[in-house]
Amino acid sequence: MPPIPVVITEPEYRKAQDAFDSSTDVTVTVVAPDEDAVVKGIEASQAWAAILGVEHYAEALYSALPRGGIIARFGVGHDGIDKRKASDSGLFVTNTPGVLEGAVAEHTLALMLGLVKGISDFSASVAEKRWCPKQTSELRGKRLAVLGCGAIGRQVARTAAYGFGMDVVGLDVVREAEDELRANWGVARFTTDFADAVAEANIISLHVPATAENHHLIRMETISLFAPGAMLINTARGAIIDEISLYDALRNGALAAAALDVFESEPYTPRTPEKDLRELPNVLLTPHVSSATREACNRVAEAALRNVREARAGNVTALDLLNSDMIS
Repeated sequence: MPPIPVVITEPEYRKAQDAFDSSTDVTVTVVAPDEDAVVKGIEASQAWAAILGVEHYAEALYSALPRGGIIARFGVGHDGIDKRKASDSGLFVTNTPGVLEGAVAEHTLALMLGLVKGISDFSASVAEKRWCPKQTSELRGKRLAVLGCGAIGRQVARTAAYGFGMDVVGLDVVREAEDELRANWGVARFTTDFADAVAEANIISLHVPATAENHHLIRMETISLFAPGAMLINTARGAIIDEISLYDALRNGALAAAALDVFESEPYTPRTPEKDLRELPNVLLTPHVSSATREACNRVAEAALRNVREARAGNVTALDLLNSDMIS
């Protein structure tokens, strides 16, 4: 069987180049991540599959791939892919669940430690030849609200509870998971009510999907429900937070601190120049790297390629399928 022609967006190719280059059953064409470049790459290479990142693809992509082809997300989130248009064009859409949750959870906890221990500030002061010791705090005994108890939220909850001795409250819309979360993931208390989850939390960690319902879930109205001195962490999606409300809350003390790995616009651009999060002293920022470990990227690449191979072989039930209406 001839190699499968696959278009891969350049940032995703760089994350796992060895994994892609060593796959002899695919022919890789690397393209820029914008939709026009992806479409031109598909047309030039007659690609049957596209492995894509987090960018939004609105129109031309779905008519560029042949019917029966596949859009394979390099990662878990899939809000950038229009599943309805893909199905209407006869395209499978997949993602790669179960391979990067540990990496994102680790980064979440690193941000958590960074905030409470003041590591960034201490490092900067020592590098500037200033010696500024001061008291910090501990995670043990603090209350953590995990908003969204999916695969990543569960990993964060378990490590926080069993590794750091935190009191974990889990928030999710699926109450059926309560018993498992209590028994296996360190969630001491479960709720479906946002205000109840955050009311006494010292730290709030976001792990909800970027749905229309969750757009600007964190805004001034909901921040007002937080406990005094609370800290916020976001390794989910930037659109979950209204960054102007976040800036105001950090400036006026409604929030003690925040750590963000994701932003409404990436690379980060403030929605208004007067409210630039980078200028605040109580913010820890990383450039959307929570899942970008060498190990996780290789696992994601292997999972994306497996989806391509299974789709090409017609093994639909073996796919990590997102548009289930493609199953006839």
